[in-house]
Amino acid sequence: MGNIDRLGKEFGIEGKVTFEKSALGGPVVRLQHGTSEALVALHGAQVLNWLVDGRGLLWLSSAARIRPGKGIRGGIPVCWPWFGDHPTDGSKPAHGFVRHREWHVLATGAGAGGTTITLTTSVTDRDRALWPHQATAKVIVTLSDTLSIALETANTGDASFRLTEALHTYFRVHDISSARVTGLEGCNYLDKLEGFARKQQSGAIDIAAELDRIYLGNTAGITLADAGAGHRIAITSEGSRSAVVWNPWTDKTARLGDMGAPDAFRQMLCIETANAGDDIVTLAHGARHRMAVTYRYLAGV
Repeated sequence: MGNIDRLGKEFGIEGKVTFEKSALGGPVVRLQHGTSEALVALHGAQVLNWLVDGRGLLWLSSAARIRPGKGIRGGIPVCWPWFGDHPTDGSKPAHGFVRHREWHVLATGAGAGGTTITLTTSVTDRDRALWPHQATAKVIVTLSDTLSIALETANTGDASFRLTEALHTYFRVHDISSARVTGLEGCNYLDKLEGFARKQQSGAIDIAAELDRIYLGNTAGITLADAGAGHRIAITSEGSRSAVVWNPWTDKTARLGDMGAPDAFRQMLCIETANAGDDIVTLAHGARHRMAVTYRYLAGV
């Protein structure tokens, strides 16, 4: 509790930013603004939940725990500095290495424009055995009448590098059969289930089986309509020209082992803001890149 107390004294803001120990086993920060709330784990700089008028809009596995060296299943994991499997070495951890460790609090703030926390991490000497570059990453979470997350990368080394990344958002849905994704009509996508075959989306996305696709091109405006829950989530992104839509369905849920229940896939759908697939960022020495997403809750479908 000593670290939580220290963080509370240095960065806490009464009624807006509160540091506490999570039931999952690690330090978290609770952001509040109006009737909205967000819970952010320092482990992985990961948003665990977002509530509007008491309604939780993110899915978190009932088996989720905060453990050093492990990721948290659910919420909004940060995939960095690569997305998915490592491009040349499958023995390296999927989705990079920063989601497995505690980030440092850089700043907090609260005002009419929202409540914010900024978290940061850097590539360490040990990390360079996995990724031989020098860089820092920063996550800024802003809660207002929307939830916004920015992932900023700075190249602090002497050489350029290639970067893929994602904000791997798990949305809670009433039932996957009543969820529909729009805004990606006409986009090309890479179908991971068919060896990354390139296809084109026709119409809205309805999910009735395992789905794992990287959409490419104009992915800046996506809507998740949840007819069973009676609401929509509008997703607006910048610094990104790719998005991932994923549901593991039955067999993959069983293989993952940390989904919490055999039918947990029915209550979740991932729609991820990304630089993935063909959407690769190259950062020169001293350059910076910012990828950001804003989620807006809308009543009715």
